[in-house]
Amino acid sequence: MLLILIPVALLFIIILTPSIPRIGGDPRAGLLIAGITAALMGGLGIVGLLKASISGIDRIAWVIMLSFFGSIYAESQVKLGTMDTVLNTFRALFGKSPKGLIAAVILTLTLAGSLLGDAIAAATVIGVLVVMGLFEIGLKGEQIGSVILSGAILGSVMPPITQAFFLSASLVGLESPDPLIRIGYFTVGLGVLVAILASWRYVKIKQLPEELIPKKTASEILMEKWHTLVPLGVLIFIVVLASGFNYNIFNEWGFFVSINQILGKIPIIKGITFRVVEALVVVLLISFIFPQVNKKATSVISEGIKKVSKTIQIQLCAGVMIGAFYQAGLIDLVKNYAENLSATTMKLGGGFATILVGMLTGSQTTAQTTIITFLGPALKAIGVDPVKAALGAGHLAMAGQSMPPVGLTAFVVVGIVGGIINQKVDPIKVMLLTLPVTIYFAISGFIAWFI
Repeated sequence: MLLILIPVALLFIIILTPSIPRIGGDPRAGLLIAGITAALMGGLGIVGLLKASISGIDRIAWVIMLSFFGSIYAESQVKLGTMDTVLNTFRALFGKSPKGLIAAVILTLTLAGSLLGDAIAAATVIGVLVVMGLFEIGLKGEQIGSVILSGAILGSVMPPITQAFFLSASLVGLESPDPLIRIGYFTVGLGVLVAILASWRYVKIKQLPEELIPKKTASEILMEKWHTLVPLGVLIFIVVLASGFNYNIFNEWGFFVSINQILGKIPIIKGITFRVVEALVVVLLISFIFPQVNKKATSVISEGIKKVSKTIQIQLCAGVMIGAFYQAGLIDLVKNYAENLSATTMKLGGGFATILVGMLTGSQTTAQTTIITFLGPALKAIGVDPVKAALGAGHLAMAGQSMPPVGLTAFVVVGIVGGIINQKVDPIKVMLLTLPVTIYFAISGFIAWFI
């Protein structure tokens, strides 16, 4: 049992104790030290640790590649103006009343997050465009922050680019995340409805100020800016073709098949052959055809890498820990121990632990790599369907990530809102106002595990 307790204790102590010099509060240090400790206690040695690290990183390689190419793709879409077009189109469709404006903002943030794959990126890109509009219809700073935070976190977990679901699928051991993604569209879509209805309680006026009423129709905006949606359209086409019609161009078209046969044999690099990653590479290349992007190609690539650098570092460290835990036998020990626990005890304990780590670190990635690495295989061992195990893990980690006290996205949103309206905005209050969405995530996660 010490083989489990000591590495896990070190992991929690380092991550949750910022006062430790140099490494305190750093998930990268916690994950690496836990992995190395497990390897040494399990008798792997240096060579064994290296092999385990490669194996562990290989397990989540497609998540790492998704983060890398997804961030560069997101930067290209910002330069292209895709998000501006989406926002203006939604405003033209729904934004002719105060409640319609809020719905348009949340829908735009959801779509932006689903394409950017990151809540902070969505909140930053879209947030600066909508703050004054929400302020002018009478919303307070914390209420504006709650609207933006709700849409951003929903978008970050909404497929097709959903790091939370892809990571949970990888940690649980799903061969393909497709079944999980199909359910995710429904559960997150329902969450969008919850966010809109919850945010409508802030509205105190019945009519928009004249200057906020869109002057152009949605069709006029699309006719003028259609070209900014070309990469997005191609991405949606590829995803729908595979998910809805079971036709994966990367398995059917000879050019892609040849590339996959080569890359698929290389550890870690084979993460590129995951369908969504390949789709991102294709639409990224298409994006570089447009002058707005290709004239700033260096900036697009460098900024994209810069923004995702820490996330990838955490994922690499998580891969080292995951590989060491598997090779040292920790996962098997946990599975064997889990068989002696009641299913209810494991699900409730594991679920609340996932939420708690998310609350204390502000990161669904850390919550999942810390808890679901053990809990995912254990849930399968007691008969939980792997898809439901992954679905619940993704939702519970997202719930914890945005609850008080350390909601990283909330702090970013508060900075944006406060700077624009020139008022102090309370981040804790923003997180509390967003509880309808985060509680919905938590309930959805537990339902997935218990049904």
